[in-house]
Amino acid sequence: MRVEEIKRLIELVEHSQIDELEVRRWWSTVRISKARRRNGHTMAEAVAPRSEVTHSPQMVKPQGPTPTCPEATDKKEPDEELVAIVSPMVGTFYRSPSPTSPAYVETGKRVAVGQVVCIIEAMKLMNEIESEVSGTIVKIQAENEQPVEFNQPLFMVRPDS
Repeated sequence: MRVEEIKRLIELVEHSQIDELEVRRWWSTVRISKARRRNGHTMAEAVAPRSEVTHSPQMVKPQGPTPTCPEATDKKEPDEELVAIVSPMVGTFYRSPSPTSPAYVETGKRVAVGQVVCIIEAMKLMNEIESEVSGTIVKIQAENEQPVEFNQPLFMVRPDS
Protein backbone atom coordinates (compact mmCIF):
# COMPACT_ATOMS: atom_id res chain seq x y z
CA MET A 1 0.00 0.00 0.00
CA ARG A 2 1.42 3.40 -0.96
CA VAL A 3 1.95 6.25 1.49
CA GLU A 4 -0.67 8.41 -0.29
CA GLU A 5 -3.31 5.69 0.13
CA ILE A 6 -2.54 5.36 3.84
CA LYS A 7 -2.72 9.15 4.27
CA ARG A 8 -6.17 9.18 2.61
CA LEU A 9 -7.35 6.43 4.95
CA ILE A 10 -6.10 8.35 8.00
CA GLU A 11 -7.94 11.48 6.83
CA LEU A 12 -11.10 9.42 6.25
CA VAL A 13 -11.03 8.14 9.83
CA GLU A 14 -10.16 11.57 11.29
CA HIS A 15 -13.05 13.32 9.54
CA SER A 16 -15.74 10.69 10.07
CA GLN A 17 -17.64 8.89 12.78
CA ILE A 18 -15.56 5.75 12.15
CA ASP A 19 -13.64 4.66 15.25
CA GLU A 20 -11.57 1.93 13.64
CA LEU A 21 -10.75 0.82 10.09
CA GLU A 22 -8.72 -2.18 8.94
CA VAL A 23 -7.73 -2.68 5.29
CA ARG A 24 -6.00 -5.79 3.98
CA ARG A 25 -4.35 -5.74 0.59
CA TRP A 26 -2.13 -8.56 -0.62
CA TRP A 27 0.36 -9.24 2.18
CA SER A 28 -0.08 -6.05 4.15
CA THR A 29 -2.64 -4.91 6.67
CA VAL A 30 -3.24 -1.34 7.79
CA ARG A 31 -5.30 -0.72 10.91
CA ILE A 32 -6.31 2.82 11.80
CA SER A 33 -8.14 3.61 15.01
CA LYS A 34 -9.05 6.78 16.85
CA ALA A 35 -7.39 7.19 20.20
CA ARG A 36 -8.53 9.65 22.86
CA ARG A 37 -6.00 12.14 24.13
CA ARG A 38 -6.08 13.38 27.71
CA ASN A 39 -7.58 16.73 26.71
CA GLY A 40 -10.55 14.97 25.10
CA HIS A 41 -9.63 15.56 21.47
CA THR A 42 -9.57 12.58 19.13
CA MET A 43 -6.63 11.59 17.03
CA ALA A 44 -6.41 8.97 14.27
CA GLU A 45 -3.70 6.46 14.93
CA ALA A 46 -2.43 4.23 12.12
CA VAL A 47 -0.79 0.91 12.63
CA ALA A 48 0.86 0.30 9.29
CA PRO A 49 4.06 -1.69 9.08
CA ARG A 50 4.91 -0.61 12.63
CA SER A 51 4.48 3.08 11.86
CA GLU A 52 2.05 5.96 11.65
CA VAL A 53 2.43 7.71 8.33
CA THR A 54 2.84 11.47 8.01
CA HIS A 55 4.91 13.16 5.42
CA SER A 56 5.45 16.78 6.35
CA PRO A 57 8.81 18.52 6.32
CA GLN A 58 10.09 19.67 9.69
CA MET A 59 11.93 22.87 10.47
CA VAL A 60 14.99 22.36 12.65
CA LYS A 61 17.84 24.55 13.79
CA PRO A 62 21.27 23.43 12.58
CA GLN A 63 23.60 22.37 15.37
CA GLY A 64 26.69 23.95 13.91
CA PRO A 65 28.77 23.47 10.78
CA THR A 66 29.61 19.96 9.70
CA PRO A 67 33.30 19.53 8.77
CA THR A 68 32.45 17.42 5.70
CA CYS A 69 29.96 19.97 4.36
CA PRO A 70 31.41 23.26 3.02
CA GLU A 71 27.92 24.68 2.40
CA ALA A 72 27.23 24.67 6.15
CA THR A 73 30.27 26.81 6.94
CA ASP A 74 29.42 29.75 4.67
CA LYS A 75 26.03 30.55 6.18
CA LYS A 76 24.44 33.85 5.36
CA GLU A 77 23.08 34.32 8.86
CA PRO A 78 23.67 32.35 12.09
CA ASP A 79 19.99 31.60 12.79
CA GLU A 80 19.31 30.09 9.35
CA GLU A 81 16.81 27.22 9.48
CA LEU A 82 17.07 23.96 7.57
CA VAL A 83 14.26 21.62 6.58
CA ALA A 84 14.52 17.92 7.38
CA ILE A 85 13.25 15.33 4.93
CA VAL A 86 12.12 12.62 7.34
CA SER A 87 11.35 8.94 6.98
CA PRO A 88 7.60 8.32 6.71
CA MET A 89 8.04 4.72 7.87
CA VAL A 90 10.27 2.17 9.52
CA GLY A 91 12.48 0.33 7.06
CA THR A 92 15.87 0.10 5.36
CA PHE A 93 17.32 3.25 3.76
CA TYR A 94 18.81 3.08 0.26
CA ARG A 95 20.46 6.06 -1.46
CA SER A 96 20.21 4.54 -4.95
CA PRO A 97 17.79 2.30 -6.88
CA SER A 98 20.39 -0.51 -7.11
CA PRO A 99 23.88 -1.19 -5.73
CA THR A 100 25.49 -0.28 -9.06
CA SER A 101 23.43 2.88 -9.70
CA PRO A 102 24.48 6.38 -8.63
CA ALA A 103 22.79 7.90 -5.56
CA TYR A 104 19.57 9.84 -6.11
CA VAL A 105 21.04 12.94 -4.42
CA GLU A 106 24.40 14.11 -3.09
CA THR A 107 25.46 16.75 -0.58
CA GLY A 108 25.55 20.17 -2.24
CA LYS A 109 23.11 19.19 -5.01
CA ARG A 110 19.72 20.81 -5.57
CA VAL A 111 16.41 18.97 -5.13
CA ALA A 112 12.96 19.95 -6.34
CA VAL A 113 9.54 19.22 -4.89
CA GLY A 114 8.48 15.73 -5.99
CA GLN A 115 12.03 14.57 -6.81
CA VAL A 116 12.88 11.08 -5.53
CA VAL A 117 15.65 11.37 -2.92
CA CYS A 118 15.90 7.77 -1.66
CA ILE A 119 14.15 4.43 -1.25
CA ILE A 120 12.94 2.89 1.99
CA GLU A 121 12.32 -0.83 1.96
CA ALA A 122 9.54 -1.91 4.28
CA MET A 123 8.17 -5.45 4.32
CA LYS A 124 9.91 -6.30 1.02
CA LEU A 125 8.31 -3.28 -0.70
CA MET A 126 10.50 -0.53 -2.15
CA ASN A 127 8.98 2.89 -1.37
CA GLU A 128 10.35 5.90 -3.25
CA ILE A 129 10.61 8.91 -0.95
CA GLU A 130 10.06 12.26 -2.63
CA SER A 131 11.21 15.68 -1.48
CA GLU A 132 8.48 18.01 -0.29
CA VAL A 133 10.80 21.03 -0.39
CA SER A 134 13.05 22.52 -3.05
CA GLY A 135 16.53 23.59 -2.07
CA THR A 136 20.08 22.32 -1.58
CA ILE A 137 21.03 19.14 0.27
CA VAL A 138 23.25 20.24 3.17
CA LYS A 139 23.67 16.91 4.95
CA ILE A 140 22.72 13.28 4.50
CA GLN A 141 21.71 12.03 7.94
CA ALA A 142 21.10 8.31 7.26
CA GLU A 143 23.62 5.63 6.33
CA ASN A 144 23.05 3.61 3.16
CA GLU A 145 21.54 0.14 3.70
CA GLN A 146 20.91 0.86 7.39
CA PRO A 147 17.60 0.72 9.27
CA VAL A 148 15.70 3.97 9.80
CA GLU A 149 12.88 4.79 12.19
CA PHE A 150 9.60 6.60 11.60
CA ASN A 151 10.14 10.38 11.51
CA GLN A 152 13.96 10.02 11.54
CA PRO A 153 15.68 12.83 9.59
CA LEU A 154 17.17 11.49 6.36
CA PHE A 155 18.38 14.70 4.69
CA MET A 156 18.86 18.32 5.78
CA VAL A 157 17.88 20.81 3.09
CA ARG A 158 18.52 24.55 2.86
CA PRO A 159 15.21 25.66 1.28
CA ASP A 160 15.09 28.10 -1.61
CA SER A 161 14.33 31.65 -0.51
